Order: sequence, then structure tokens, then C-alpha cells
Amino acid sequence: MCCCSLTERWSKKYWMLLLLAAIGFLYVLRLVSLLLPWIYVTFLRPAKSLSRYGNWALVTGATDGIGKAFTVKLARKKINLVIVGRSQSKLEELAKELHSKYGVRFVVVDFTDDDLDGGLARIAQKTADIHVGILINSVGLSYPYARFFHEVDGELTKNLLRVNIEVTTRMIQLFLPSMLKHKCGAIINVGSGAATVLPSDPLYSLYAATKAFVDQLSRSLYVEYKHSGIDVQCQVPLYVATKLAKIRKASLTVPSPETYAAAGLKWVGYEPRCTPYWVHSIMWWFVQSLPEPIVDSFRLRSSLGIRKRGQAKDARGKAE
Repeated sequence: MCCCSLTERWSKKYWMLLLLAAIGFLYVLRLVSLLLPWIYVTFLRPAKSLSRYGNWALVTGATDGIGKAFTVKLARKKINLVIVGRSQSKLEELAKELHSKYGVRFVVVDFTDDDLDGGLARIAQKTADIHVGILINSVGLSYPYARFFHEVDGELTKNLLRVNIEVTTRMIQLFLPSMLKHKCGAIINVGSGAATVLPSDPLYSLYAATKAFVDQLSRSLYVEYKHSGIDVQCQVPLYVATKLAKIRKASLTVPSPETYAAAGLKWVGYEPRCTPYWVHSIMWWFVQSLPEPIVDSFRLRSSLGIRKRGQAKDARGKAE
């Protein structure tokens, strides 16, 4: 009787060990199935030739940050450029820097200006005789610092909706017909981890919502036009060392605009949504593996700290 009971106990332990081993094997297999494709697309997959889309690219927000970095990288690939920005002096300086080697045109447009139709008309006029095969919607606007939704005034609300939603939409509408005519084109919209990586972005809610629009628009247009030879993509960076992010010093987790743009161009023509910088993609996976309430709580505390520092800076400015 005792021997039988002992045998039964060992039998149960044996099957339990087998079950755990099988679960462990499947878990490792799952990790490998995720890791190997990630290694390939991140480090080994060859970039597509950008010249397949045509000889001209247009970049909005081209004088600073990610937009400027994209501009310089495209120029080095011998792509002619139309650069759009609100500062004529910066545009002239950048055009002069590139003009000796590459075809460069520039258009001065302040997208927060009430005369958006006039600005778009100037862009259309400047590009009337060329085929813009690559459109990079890099221009974007965020909060001066974190704030509750009821603290976002009418002017900031109008500008966020204008720059992040309306401008992106109308720039695509402006150049999509030509891309359809030539049966090729690439549209790259710069999104944000605030809209797709984080489950929420408290105290930046309107900004995150506008970037969610960009993500959904890009994903839907990808499906609509992929069979017409047009690649639409939303690139989702996390923090990059730019004026928009108010981060000056680059690091491993916060790349410089140049580092980000080099990674970003390698992904053009592939997935409809991507996080090109490899460290950001690891951070995305880590964030999404955490329970949402934990991420929400952490992000809220961080945003409250940013708000407090921003208010203190405003108070010092008024005192001076």
C-alpha cells in the first residue's frame, strides 16, 4: 500500500515536471520567435532605395530636430529637397549648406498662422513642376510643459489641432494625387510614443490624442494605397533630444535627431507603424509588458513633476 502510494506520488511529480518543462520550452520558443525577427528587422534587414520613389522629397519642420536630421540624411542620399519651415533665416542657412551639392528649394510657412490656405498654396506653387515622391510630415507641436486639460487655453488648443492634425492631413491631400499618377510614393508621418506606446499620457492628453489621429490615419492610408505603389508609415519615436521634447543632451535611451533619422530612413517602405530606434523598441516592449495602472501612475507622477517645474519657471519669468 505504501509502495503504491509512493509510486503514485512520484508519478504525479514526474508529470508535473514534464508539464513545467513543456511550458518552459514553449516560453523560450516564444521568446526566440520574437527575438530573431526583431534582430533581423532592426540590425540586418537592408534599407530600401529611396530613389525608387522619385528624385524629390519634401520635409516639414525641416530646420530643427528630427525634421532637419531627415533633411540632411536625404541630401546625403542625393535626394533633391523641398524644405518647409517658419524661419526664413534658418531655411536660407540650411539651403545654402546643402545647395552646393543638391537641388534645394525652401518655402516659408508658419503653420500656426491663420492663413493656412495661403501657406499650402505657396507649397503647391513651389512644387508645381516636380514630383514629390517622398513626403515627411515632421512638423509637430506639444505643450510648453505638462498641464491639466482644463488648463490648456484656446490658443494652444487651436495650434495643436492645426499643426498635428490639419497640417498632416492637408499635406497628404496635396501630394497624394501626384503619387497616384506616378504609381509610387512614400509618406512618413512622425507620431509619438505618447499615443501608441503609453496606455495614457496624463497632462499631455490633447497632444497624445492628436498623435493618435496621426497613427490611425497612417495605418488606414497604408491599407488604402499599398496596392497603388504608395507606402504610408507612422514612425513612433519615444524621447529624442530635441527642442520639442525639451531635452538637450542625447543618451542611449534618448538619441540625437541624427541617430534617430539614420534609423528612421532604414524603415521607410516597410511596416505601417514602426519604432525605428532599437532602444526605443525594447522600451516599448517593456512598457507594454507592465500592468497599465502601474504605467499610468508612473506617468502621472512624472507629468506632475514637469508641471510643477514649468509653473515655477513661469513664476520666475513674471517676477523678472
